Amino acid sequence: MALTSTKEILEKAHREGYAVGAFNVNNMEILQGVIEGSQETSAPVIVAVTEGAIRYAGFDYLVAMVRVAAEEASVPVALHLDHGRDPGVIRRCIEGGFTSVMIDASHLPFEENLKATKEVVEMARPFGVSVEAELGRLKGVEDLLSVKEREATLTDPEEAERFVRETGIDFLAPAIGTSHGAFKFKGKPKLDIDRLREIKGRVGIPLVLHGASTVPPWLLELLHSYGGKLDEAKGVPPDQLREAIASGVNKVNTDTDLRLAFTVAVRKVLQESPEVFDPRKILGPARDLIKRVVMEKNRLFGSAGKAS
Repeated sequence: MALTSTKEILEKAHREGYAVGAFNVNNMEILQGVIEGSQETSAPVIVAVTEGAIRYAGFDYLVAMVRVAAEEASVPVALHLDHGRDPGVIRRCIEGGFTSVMIDASHLPFEENLKATKEVVEMARPFGVSVEAELGRLKGVEDLLSVKEREATLTDPEEAERFVRETGIDFLAPAIGTSHGAFKFKGKPKLDIDRLREIKGRVGIPLVLHGASTVPPWLLELLHSYGGKLDEAKGVPPDQLREAIASGVNKVNTDTDLRLAFTVAVRKVLQESPEVFDPRKILGPARDLIKRVVMEKNRLFGSAGKAS
């Protein structure tokens, strides 16, 4: 089937009380693993790319691959720009076939964030492209995004209500205590679920959870067994993620867990079979492990079986 509207996918999730995975891709194998895992669990899927991914793989390459994947897939597939900050890139995505874009002006003061976001909404509407924005700040590092811990602030529910009303955005990413990257928490993980519930009640639109990778212990164990070093890595506990979804999250962004799976599989091949130099034999297992992770995520999010 053709690419599906992100808004259509998330409004269904909003009505029925589950979340859809937005999985970051950078190359063909990651994309294939994401699509295969979603098909295996009969789950709708949002393929997310960052500005860094576009620079790495090329805009036309990425769009063409996702379009082919969507046409051949038996589940709804959307294409989303994650953490868009460059106006030129955002415009190109809007005009070039993306079904949604995120304008990330969360580093700006509230009024400037509101103004920048409203401009993107006005740009996207004629193309039928939906818009996501972020209010509040997440700590951590992911791709080209870096926010120091002291700058991280949680989203104010009253500001969220005004922000959604005045910008006309379709989805909101509030800051409720998660962070980007593999090192999400120094102490005990704690999401502000009460804040999340209040925001959901005030804005009444699909909410997005960034920095939501769970960093599965089994993946970390495998990574360490094959020479990787992420000793202090810690993700969002699955039980807290379920509670967040039950409290109004409808889109869960996942990148770190896919990177871990990819790296584990490649390390395993290179360590166990040093004679291998066929890229297909090195990257194929990475695709397969990503598929497994995506299947686990879709079941956790509640999107498994929701493709129709």
